[in-house]
Amino acid sequence: MRSLRRRAAALAASGAVLAGCGLTSATTFVPDAGPAAIEPIAAVEGEPIAVGAKNFTEQLILGKIAVIALQVAGFDVTDRSGIPGAAPARAAMVEGETDMQWEYTGTGWINYLGMPKGIPDQQEQWRAVRDADAKNGITWLPPAEANNTYAFAVRSEAVDDLGGVATLSDIAALPVEERTFCVESEFATRPDGFEPMLETYGIPLGDPQGVPRDNVSILDTGAVYTATDSGELCNFGEVFTTDGRIASLDLTVLEDDRGYFPAYNIAPIVRTETLEEYPEIADVFARITPLLTDEVMIELNGRVDVAGEDPADVALDWMVSEGLVSRG
Repeated sequence: MRSLRRRAAALAASGAVLAGCGLTSATTFVPDAGPAAIEPIAAVEGEPIAVGAKNFTEQLILGKIAVIALQVAGFDVTDRSGIPGAAPARAAMVEGETDMQWEYTGTGWINYLGMPKGIPDQQEQWRAVRDADAKNGITWLPPAEANNTYAFAVRSEAVDDLGGVATLSDIAALPVEERTFCVESEFATRPDGFEPMLETYGIPLGDPQGVPRDNVSILDTGAVYTATDSGELCNFGEVFTTDGRIASLDLTVLEDDRGYFPAYNIAPIVRTETLEEYPEIADVFARITPLLTDEVMIELNGRVDVAGEDPADVALDWMVSEGLVSRG
């Protein structure tokens, strides 16, 4: 397996396509960093490891955090940031094209393991997905406090015009023509996504007395936020609770008062065979994960999505500020 990972690393470095998951080389910019709380590990010096990350802001930041940390620890890291979606990211892990990535407990439980319903209790959800995914050769290391679950938001200036809407249940009291939504394509089709959420709140999709399909706009993730802020396409937009654009656009997040959305705590996951070969990986992430809170992720995400900074620079700045690494 070590030689296989070396060959995968060499392919990635040359810009080759890993055809099994349709992965192509992502941006490989990683700023120089030196040791601090994370120190070089003699036993892993020069050993290859591949880090995956999906292609949205939070994942790109977390991916760079992992790459920087593992490079400082001494690994020869292949950066596979920018994998287009949850399914290809999962396939890359299962098939050995990546060795580790940050994942979300609810995504693992529902999307990857096919469970019909999430578990609202955060620790219980992590333990459940950890135990169930072990048979697939994936180890879930302890999760962060940060819980990037789904939510719906409304532009704050429209709250009073919409009858003081504060919860998802309140949407059912609005006239049908005001029940307009902007969602991204993945959420629109997920088993823990949009259609079952509407069922839970008694306003089924496609029902003239619920949410007519013409009331729903499918947009790219970034466009959902701007459309929700403008109010032209929709009153209610799908958001992620750790997204920095919620605050910058002055959106109000509605309470999930029926507890529909499961816990989506961030956790590092590692191929079990990789972790068994290099158990020091767990020690590296044990220094990082406890520092990741909702507030931290909102700030870091905002620096990219609002201020336009590079995810790699944001990752390094934060790690230096926490004493994890030093500037190289």
